[in-house]
Amino acid sequence: MAKHIHWYPGHIAKAQRQLKEKLNLVDVIIEVIDARIPYSSKYKKINDLCMNKPRLMLMNKSDVSDDNYNKIWASYYKKETGCDVIVTNLSNKSDIKLIIDKLIALSKDVMQKRIQKGLLPRPVRTMVIGMPNVGKSSTINRLVNKSKAKTGAKAGVTKEQQWVRINDKVELLDTPGIIPTVQDDQFQALKLAMVNSIGENAYDSEYVAQKLVYLLCEKYNNEIRNYYGFEDSENMDLETIAYKKNWIIKGNLPDIKRTAQYVLSAFRSGKIGKFTLETPDDCAII
Repeated sequence: MAKHIHWYPGHIAKAQRQLKEKLNLVDVIIEVIDARIPYSSKYKKINDLCMNKPRLMLMNKSDVSDDNYNKIWASYYKKETGCDVIVTNLSNKSDIKLIIDKLIALSKDVMQKRIQKGLLPRPVRTMVIGMPNVGKSSTINRLVNKSKAKTGAKAGVTKEQQWVRINDKVELLDTPGIIPTVQDDQFQALKLAMVNSIGENAYDSEYVAQKLVYLLCEKYNNEIRNYYGFEDSENMDLETIAYKKNWIIKGNLPDIKRTAQYVLSAFRSGKIGKFTLETPDDCAII
């Protein structure tokens, strides 16, 4: 399989076209990003789409990202975007209450304008925007406290837009994840693949897993060497891991396919540790 990553499912393209139409219906936008890759998982054209609407940023999956970098990124985005930023893994009830309270607070000006026009009060209308598999549907499920939005472990599970009621003060419109039609930066594409934000058919898992090992060794060298049992003199690659696990196939060759799946799964689940793959200094922030 080619190393270049290509993707753009038809339902995502359709959702992007529909997004601007739906934005006219909402008062506040919830933007969800993956805390492990806060830059690569952020939709770069969101300011154009939001049309000056208030926005709340959720840095999700904090349970598997580096706590120190969570604080750094949250502070960075709050300063650069002017948006409120909440770091969460959605398991904390206090986070859910904070999100709802923020949505209500951010809609205050909109509600005041409605009253001034003589319109009747209504619930705050909001919607979720984010790349596939950053946790949009899980965010909705936690907010409404039930599984009204379909969730799944694979990228791009959500395919249809639907209104859900959070409470008598907030209504939410779920939207599929958005991926740019062209991914010019293949390193960003790699990181999206590493966190499972791209469909598996779009990339070579062995190539992505090896790049992940290199990147983790670059940023968390001691932790990764200790976890996989790398000696200082050993190559930090899939072949070495396979031999250490005794995953051998015919011809006494290392089972690279099995090892790649193991490496990706262990990283995505947080089994290896809590890691963040990029910092503001790494990225050409726009």
